[in-house]
Amino acid sequence: MSTNLVASVRAVLPSLTPSARSIARLILDDPAMVAKSTITELSAAAGTSQATIVRTARALGFSGYSELRLALAAASAQGERDRLVPGDLAPGDPLAEVIAKVARAESDALADTAAQLAPERLGAVVDALIGARRVSVVGVGASGLVAADMAQKLMRIGIAGHPFADVHLALTAAALAGPEDVWVAVSCTGETADVVEPVRTAREAGATTVAITNNPRSTLADLAGHVLVSAGRETAFRPGALASRISQLLIVDCVFVGVAQRTFERSDAALRVTKGALDRYGGRRIRS
Repeated sequence: MSTNLVASVRAVLPSLTPSARSIARLILDDPAMVAKSTITELSAAAGTSQATIVRTARALGFSGYSELRLALAAASAQGERDRLVPGDLAPGDPLAEVIAKVARAESDALADTAAQLAPERLGAVVDALIGARRVSVVGVGASGLVAADMAQKLMRIGIAGHPFADVHLALTAAALAGPEDVWVAVSCTGETADVVEPVRTAREAGATTVAITNNPRSTLADLAGHVLVSAGRETAFRPGALASRISQLLIVDCVFVGVAQRTFERSDAALRVTKGALDRYGGRRIRS
């Protein structure tokens, strides 16, 4: 399990069975209560069997319920409870409360993502991008904005990055991919067919595949050779365009900086050239 209990529980939540999900939600809602409960007491509170509780603890990365209780007790002692339940938005919330809750949700998403972003996994993705002939980034909806951002960042430092938001174009390009190509897929759920199928095709064609997703147990994560896990809850007033997108952008920025560091001379030269072109264009526009 990652060093951040909140991020770990939220990450696996979509992939759990309904009974296991009820236990996970109890953990998120009241970790101190779960930490103090015997397995019999928790079974009664969740309306599930003791065997389900043990399986849920193992799904969260623990050897059993006893180890999960110890981790929850430690998290509560460290003051994580207020981070577990940041407060959902309600229709009647005043704007001051909206600002505070949205800011808190996005701040927590960034902290959770950073806590579980393993340097060795990030480094492997950076290495793959540096050696790529072509980098394709696929995403739709809010994740499509992240995919476009990643592609343009890579282009600024001299790496051929191509964003795809249309599944037909993505499938066409993926079918022509090869071992020297890298395909990066961005999907909060990891189950979006318009993202999953191009990655499946690119993998079959021999390309290196990378997933940026909230769900490490998703179909997309299973298909990808490298998985970078983002964090961020989605609710009625905070769909993927908010906290989840912010956490995905954090990963993109970390990847970009990692690539720029390891190719500093080339990247620095490319940034200077591209900035010069934009500055000249801007100067001409002002004069005209």
